[in-house]
Amino acid sequence: MGDHRADVVKVVSETFRLDPTAIEHDAPLEELGIDSKGRIKLLSALEIYYDVSIDLDLLDRFTDIGAVAEVLAEALGGNTGESDERLK
Repeated sequence: MGDHRADVVKVVSETFRLDPTAIEHDAPLEELGIDSKGRIKLLSALEIYYDVSIDLDLLDRFTDIGAVAEVLAEALGGNTGESDERLK
């Protein structure tokens, strides 16, 4: 299983100019100052950084770093089987 939380923290810190050590993995994105427009910006940044396509419909799942990491793992094909059942 690939845990992409550190990758997401890096993209969030670079995209929104935040200190990566101040980003808690379970903190809501809103607490980091990332609103709905910011989530779109984050989705775009992840697509560019990882050269993947993430469906805009998955934006609702962007609630915290861990949730974003799950979506990224699915986009990269690194889902664990548990996620496969939810996607069917």
